[in-house]
Amino acid sequence: MITTGEPHPWAAHELSFGEAAYWAQHDAGDDVFYADAAALTRAASRPVVVVAVNGGNEETAVAALPTAVTRAGTLLIVCGDPQRINSMLGAGV
Repeated sequence: MITTGEPHPWAAHELSFGEAAYWAQHDAGDDVFYADAAALTRAASRPVVVVAVNGGNEETAVAALPTAVTRAGTLLIVCGDPQRINSMLGAGV
């Protein structure tokens, strides 16, 4: 789960234990992982990737979508305002 605005509450909670523990959970790859779009380049591929376009600056959100496509092995789900998402992608999806 990638968020472009406010972090998911789980991510905020896990980050309270420190970056090393947070990313160790990611690297283990055996559970759902929540990350900020700004850290997406560090995130590994997963069978399913969900992007929540829930605010944040436009540049981060726009950059997150193509990167999320490369990280989604089977399915990519994008949630948010359809008009905003369409304008970011330059398409009617």
